[in-house]
Amino acid sequence: MHEHDRLFIGGRWVEPAGSDVIEVISPHSEEVVGRVPEGTAADVDRAVAAARTAFDEGPWSRMAPEERIEVVERFAAAYAARIPEMAEIITTEMGSPIGFSQLAQAPTPWMMLNAFINTAKAHPWEEERPGVMGAPVTVRSEGVGVVGAIVPWNVPQFTTMSKLAPALLSGCSIVIKPSPETPLDAMLLAELLEASDIPEGVVSIIPAGREVGEHLVRHPGVDKIAFTGSTAAGRTIASICGEQLKRVSLELGGKSAAIILDDADLDATVQGLRFASLMNSGQACVAQTRILASRSRYDEVVEALADTVTSMAVGDPFDPSTEIGPMVAERQQERVDKYIALGQEEGARIVVGGNGRPEGIDKGWYVRPTVFAGVDNGMRIAQEEIFGPVLCVIPYDDVDQAVRIANDSDYGLAGSVWTADREQGFEIARRVRTGTYGVNQYSMDFNAPFGGYKASGIGREFGPEGLEHYLERKS
Repeated sequence: MHEHDRLFIGGRWVEPAGSDVIEVISPHSEEVVGRVPEGTAADVDRAVAAARTAFDEGPWSRMAPEERIEVVERFAAAYAARIPEMAEIITTEMGSPIGFSQLAQAPTPWMMLNAFINTAKAHPWEEERPGVMGAPVTVRSEGVGVVGAIVPWNVPQFTTMSKLAPALLSGCSIVIKPSPETPLDAMLLAELLEASDIPEGVVSIIPAGREVGEHLVRHPGVDKIAFTGSTAAGRTIASICGEQLKRVSLELGGKSAAIILDDADLDATVQGLRFASLMNSGQACVAQTRILASRSRYDEVVEALADTVTSMAVGDPFDPSTEIGPMVAERQQERVDKYIALGQEEGARIVVGGNGRPEGIDKGWYVRPTVFAGVDNGMRIAQEEIFGPVLCVIPYDDVDQAVRIANDSDYGLAGSVWTADREQGFEIARRVRTGTYGVNQYSMDFNAPFGGYKASGIGREFGPEGLEHYLERKS
């Protein structure tokens, strides 16, 4: 049992303002595995006041970039030492298969942190330009101020670090609101920050629900909001920030298409999609859940995907052989089951999977990994983000139609193409309107910008572009 009775506000462990507690429920056993204080608006007020003082009066924003980098490097070293523990905590609280937690949930935030450190070292914090009017001009990068970061439950450390790392390196102070489903990893993160000698006031972590998150967004002491989550919530946040002319970056939903060309090696393709489409039990915004196959190979692709999905072990997330774990919460299990039922109502055909728990599992928030065939791209199961292990196989007549189908979406976060012709793959990548795209794979690189077109968000994370969102320019 992971028990915490204090909140991390301004770099110190303090008594919460309220008495409510968040009980963390294991999605596998449905038992309580942890408790943390539930943050309130008053806790946010305290955190923002500490952050405001730290930024306006404290040493952090006034340090030379090199000095901040040294502190963040200490934080990175502290993080590295606790990666195995972080993986276990994330699997405990949200049910991510332990193999995925050890591969991605815990180590990639550390990798991201180091990539941002290198970006900060190369950044021109102050540069001189020749002036058109004669006198030279100095252009200076300064931190944007107090950042409010709101992060989701599916990859909690990954999405936290994408905001925390550039905020710290830019000289900002930050208030982080983790999801109530996954506060335990955030408490471990607070311990690591405390051990890194970051000045008082710079970082606060307040687990809480949506109302407290909205209070953080609306707070006049916050200069920028960084949010990862649903498109619906992102629209609300963008509207509030627009009213206040507050800086905002949004990494939102996706409904990514994987285009399989006729010349693709089908065995290698379905093995690649095993991860790209079903990582984290399908609870990933970049998951390639629309599979586009030509009519000439359609049945072959459907059969290969069905065989692959059937072969994936579903069960205890702490079993190293498990590839599909439970959904994070009962409401998410119900949401995925409703979409599976909806797909059948729309006329799609279930090849494998369907409603109900997987065979042999009678407890936990599990769903049956499902492959739909006979899917039209206009169906809701092809247009709406399900956020579970549900794949839709959509036929196309030619490459141009495949590209049109891929682009026929409100989203534009990710995508991939699978082909023996690398140059044709790159040509298709240029035509599909998404923020990241893979040729014969899907992954992201922390030196390159990540984010979405259309309803998938505003702004970019990672690389120099990710650092820029936490900076203002002074001439």
